[in-house]
Amino acid sequence: MYQYLQEELEQLKSKIIRMGSLVETQIGDSFRALFNGDIELSEAVIQKDDEIDKFEIRIDKHCQRIFALTQPVAYDLRLIMASLMINTDLERMGDLAVSVSLKTKYLQDYVDLLHEMKIDELAGKVHAIIRMSIDCFVNGDSDLAKEIIRVDREIDRLESEVFNMLTDRMKEDNEMIVPCSHILTLTRNIERLADHAANIAEDVIFLIDAKIMKHTKDSPKDSHKGESQS
Repeated sequence: MYQYLQEELEQLKSKIIRMGSLVETQIGDSFRALFNGDIELSEAVIQKDDEIDKFEIRIDKHCQRIFALTQPVAYDLRLIMASLMINTDLERMGDLAVSVSLKTKYLQDYVDLLHEMKIDELAGKVHAIIRMSIDCFVNGDSDLAKEIIRVDREIDRLESEVFNMLTDRMKEDNEMIVPCSHILTLTRNIERLADHAANIAEDVIFLIDAKIMKHTKDSPKDSHKGESQS
């Protein structure tokens, strides 16, 4: 039974890594579509979301099967619990990639404004910690997970700066209200991607250090309950 459990856990971990790779690619493509005004690529991101949804269900069922057929304890139990939570965050990140892609058609004529408002800088930082969150799970690196949580706070500060820049621009020029409103929603969705990456980092800390980070002073905002915005 022990050998069977370890094989199942290895398969589960491989599925989470594969899910993470799919989502990271989706997010990267959504950002490329946005900053290049590439409608075709944005539509490809939207169409591929179904694949991520199906993968999430496969992982959930795998976890259920392990619980039903084995009696995991200690690290093994934490791995299953963490995998379930990470799976949920990854699926929601996929939904947010769709939300980002949906903004491409509204902002394809405002790519210069996106750069002026530092959306490219925000997206770059967010994409970086998404990759870091997957890496820290793959490598069982709780130190990297803690660094992700620190960087998430920097992203929060940048989002606030962007928000102020956008609201100032809308006050100065009424014609910019519509595009800036789309960018405000976009900014919120990009920032929430970072929150989900930080959630994954917390789950890795739980897995490796057996320490629960949520609702502590070191925890980022809880985005497990959030919904994506379009």
